[in-house]
Amino acid sequence: MTRVTRPAALAAEGVGYAVEGRALLSGVDLVARPGETVGLVGPNGSGKTTFLRCVYGSLRPTAGRVLVDGADTAPMKVRERARRIAVVPQDASGVPGLTVREVVAMGRGPHKRFWEQDGPGDVRRVAEALRRVGSAALADRRFEGLSGGERQRVLIARALVQEPGLLALDEPTNHLDIRFQLEVLALVRSLGTTNLLVLHDLNLAAWCCDRLYVLKDGRVAASGAPAEVLTEELLADVYGVRARVEVHPDTGAPNIVYLPVHPSVSPPVPSPPS
Repeated sequence: MTRVTRPAALAAEGVGYAVEGRALLSGVDLVARPGETVGLVGPNGSGKTTFLRCVYGSLRPTAGRVLVDGADTAPMKVRERARRIAVVPQDASGVPGLTVREVVAMGRGPHKRFWEQDGPGDVRRVAEALRRVGSAALADRRFEGLSGGERQRVLIARALVQEPGLLALDEPTNHLDIRFQLEVLALVRSLGTTNLLVLHDLNLAAWCCDRLYVLKDGRVAASGAPAEVLTEELLADVYGVRARVEVHPDTGAPNIVYLPVHPSVSPPVPSPPS
């Protein structure tokens, strides 16, 4: 049976990352408590994806450390880390020619020796994960033939069969229409994992995240509940935009209405043809 090995506790302590003397992250502290959905937001180039990669191990911090359930991830072997943290990438790509079932089965790799074939337990876990994300009917389809929303669900199923405590998701709603954005984020919240998401859409982040960390120039500019963080002052300071922050009448979450940067100017009236 596909399970979540208990939601993980994540703690980043003073995480920094530099390339050729240029700091992309500086002193980032972040906590995600077991079962929380925590969002990373901020302008382009603020360090969101770099930080996420430091968390799941494709980059090694040049300062500080990342702890999962109190264990430093830096000395962990790849397979050990993959049993704790599963990644849902921004680019919903796969290996050409594979079926959905085969793509999801790749998530069992951290629990098996490299020569080991899928056993009955693996087959059951894959089938259950596909049912859980609402994609059982897609099992025999080619992955590359799926829509964007279908692919994201399949990649979440692949992450689930890793049986992680922490999901790291890089723009999971990228290139999806609004219906699939809402469905994917609702699915993530229902999984029982601890979730760390990079998101660009602040209204989606306010709706789906328990807490937010705002990055600016590689540092944490603000953190807390969405209603505490997403203020008109912060949007002006971090994003350089004018906005009105209201309360959504149905969800109670902050709802951001962006205002024009410059007063609108009526377009010129073309001259009649001569």
